[in-house]
Amino acid sequence: MPDTLTIGEFSRITHLSVKTLRHYHEVGLLEPVDVDPGTGYRHYTTGQIPTAQVIRRFRSLNMPVEAVKAVLTAPDHEARIALIAAHLNRLEDELVQMQLSKASLRNLLEPATAPIDVEHRTVPATNAAGIHEVVGLEDLLPWYHGALGELYATVAAQDLRPSGPSGGLYSSDLFQYERGEATLFVPLNGDLRPIGRVASLVVPAAELAVTVHHGPHTDIDVTYGALGTYVTEHELAGDGPVGSATPSTPAPPMTPSSGAPRSAGRYSRPRPVALATKALWRVARCG
Repeated sequence: MPDTLTIGEFSRITHLSVKTLRHYHEVGLLEPVDVDPGTGYRHYTTGQIPTAQVIRRFRSLNMPVEAVKAVLTAPDHEARIALIAAHLNRLEDELVQMQLSKASLRNLLEPATAPIDVEHRTVPATNAAGIHEVVGLEDLLPWYHGALGELYATVAAQDLRPSGPSGGLYSSDLFQYERGEATLFVPLNGDLRPIGRVASLVVPAAELAVTVHHGPHTDIDVTYGALGTYVTEHELAGDGPVGSATPSTPAPPMTPSSGAPRSAGRYSRPRPVALATKALWRVARCG
């Protein structure tokens, strides 16, 4: 076998098409050792065969071209392993999403017939530690996880104990216009010293339509649909934001309410969800 190979010979040996090799050259992933200035013919060496085989293997595992390039140019073994592990995590996330999509499709073919119990509940004003910000819909899930962790860490650092499960409020604008107010809070009996984003909040009293969502987050629209039907049938003013409540412990974190990014929903424990009815549910700062 000659040391220098034409692009056709290199293609046959590596099982990478000529079109693919030209593309890899253009994006800087696998460059030929020589390009004839007159004809434009590309030439490779036998020493590039192992690299081409590695590229082919990673691309067959759905690793993006830029990620493959990063692996090949990683400064050391640890950095290379970290990049491969990151891709593995992405594949696992995609697998979870595929499983949730499969379950949702099966539910469409075999819809559940059990009715959803909805309760009309009046809740009093609640003192809480909270984080209240304007968030874009694409950033909602990472914001949620970061804010919830920050809330519990602040509460623990001040030797305070939650008086109930954490909750969240999400304005209608967030889902209608993909940007709006979002609030996470942890109800407290004691006095909080505001630190960073964490402030003392009062969740005003409100009348709620409340039920419990069972199943993956991808199907939560069915539960909110039942709440909306209840509000309409009982002639309640459903002009408040949607809300959700999570267990009192922060781990594993639950995902936010309807309209969250598609990566949301890997946790399927039952969780209370609510629509504000007669009261427009706002969060007021105090202290």
